[in-house]
Amino acid sequence: MAIRLNHTVLTALDRDATAEFLIDILGLEPSRRYGPFRVLQLSNDITLDVLGSEHALNGAGLGADGTVTPQHYAFLVDDHEFDEIFARIQDRRLPYWGDPFHRHAGVTNTWYGGRGVYFDDPNGHSIEVMTAPYEMD
Repeated sequence: MAIRLNHTVLTALDRDATAEFLIDILGLEPSRRYGPFRVLQLSNDITLDVLGSEHALNGAGLGADGTVTPQHYAFLVDDHEFDEIFARIQDRRLPYWGDPFHRHAGVTNTWYGGRGVYFDDPNGHSIEVMTAPYEMD
């Protein structure tokens, strides 16, 4: 059997607010609940399972002080989806950057013949939306 990623867990201070934020910005279908998770279905059979910090698995995703440890989540989308997502980012007046280090504010990038943008979710997780995968050497 081929090894494929099935799901990943995103730890959030407020599970429901984070799930709704991602559903809205990314244009996802409503989530389903599975135990303490809000399960966001992506189009490639992978789910992003949002877990509230009060249920963090062995403290995973939390700093020593109980705050969420920011992670990076990258989403590959087509040009039409990018336009829709970027419009929602702008409509909400969310800060966005053209790079993962947040050095180039208010711009998108055109890496590898595509377009990309970075923005933060309510927990400080860095969300990347891109239209072309990175070429690896």
